[in-house]
Amino acid sequence: MSVVDEKSIFIAMKQDGPFAIHPHASCAHPFSPQNRLWVKTFQQNRQMTTKYRAVRDQLFDLLQIQRFDEIPALIQNSALREQRSAQAYRLLGNLFGISGDLAAIRSKIHEYMNTADAVIGMLRGKVMATYSSHIEISNEIETAKNPVDLLLMIFDDRYHQKIRFEAKRKLVLMGLAGSIDQRERETDIENKFATFLNFLNQYVWSPQLKIGELDIAYLHSRHDSNDFSCSEVAVIDAEAARHLHEFAENEKLTLVKRRLFQANGQEVPVYVTVRKKDSAAKVLKLLRKNEKNPAVAVDDELGLMAVLDNISHVKRFVRHLTRSAVKAGSIMMLEDISDTLAGSHYTATSVGSSSKTQMLKFFARMGGMRVEFIIHTNQSYLNYRYQRGTSHDEYEVRRLFDSGVTEFLFPYDIYRLDMQQVREKQLQRFRKNIEQQH
Repeated sequence: MSVVDEKSIFIAMKQDGPFAIHPHASCAHPFSPQNRLWVKTFQQNRQMTTKYRAVRDQLFDLLQIQRFDEIPALIQNSALREQRSAQAYRLLGNLFGISGDLAAIRSKIHEYMNTADAVIGMLRGKVMATYSSHIEISNEIETAKNPVDLLLMIFDDRYHQKIRFEAKRKLVLMGLAGSIDQRERETDIENKFATFLNFLNQYVWSPQLKIGELDIAYLHSRHDSNDFSCSEVAVIDAEAARHLHEFAENEKLTLVKRRLFQANGQEVPVYVTVRKKDSAAKVLKLLRKNEKNPAVAVDDELGLMAVLDNISHVKRFVRHLTRSAVKAGSIMMLEDISDTLAGSHYTATSVGSSSKTQMLKFFARMGGMRVEFIIHTNQSYLNYRYQRGTSHDEYEVRRLFDSGVTEFLFPYDIYRLDMQQVREKQLQRFRKNIEQQH
């Protein structure tokens, strides 16, 4: 299911729907000729008609109007607009469960607006970096934080089509950011993250290293010329890495900052990254999944990736985790286990994922938390980073383009970008960077 196909739940964003942004805006009639055609096409689709009315009524409620032809008066009357803005902030504050006075509500809504801008910033920074200038946010939209002002821009013909589209897009992304923040407050995710870090520091990692102390090592690897999979890997220390000055064509050096855990009286090294997604990443996840339910983005936001030298160490680490949980006063239940480290194919369910991905993946439930664990050997981790068709950079491109997110955020009739061509060029760019950088 794509966020831009006929099953998309984001009806307000569809450029072939009743709220499409056209070259010229008009509030004189509820329906433009394009929208009249849309209504004629879908008049037998009761569900689509009901969705349209729901979005229209939300717009009317936020602006506190009864008809579209009341909008020009709001655009022209700044005092009336200010009064409606104050009420709109209160309505949104209640919608998202924000406590406090009007200033506190306004501050929180502005945070959601910043998250909406950060979504576009994330794409400009990596997946669509080559096209950063094509998709940059207009100054008028980047500085706008008032939801009423943004709504009125959509219907104000003084603004170019691109700015009016960006105003609508910012409101949609702001709404997702608000629902995510509300879910995070309901699930107390910040305290759970702190509790998880405390569990790791107190019970999992070896006391031989101070909290936050890391042992610097490098993975010196050689890769197959056919698919750039890892064919050979050795762990070397920082001193040995400094003496490596020349690299073969398929040779790489990868930094890993490792911790230690104790198993059977031995200190076992493990490279670890602990994940807590930021708000913009969670908004993108909802778009990729064609979802508005914030639980989809929030409830699995805690995660840990571990990289160990071999499968034997992987088994020791998993057992050490479960024993550490008992020491902390909670049994650890492992759920949704998928183990492809031995070479079996991964059952890929997410858009863009590869069945060739090798890893041990499970969810650990303990102490009121549910944490996603992804565990690699050195070799499988390097494949996750570098292998053709499997690397995480390529996966990020595929999942955003193939789920329709890039087309959703940057429709062709406004940005003039052929997303299929952009997808292929970006995949080639990431592949070139991976294989040419040592």
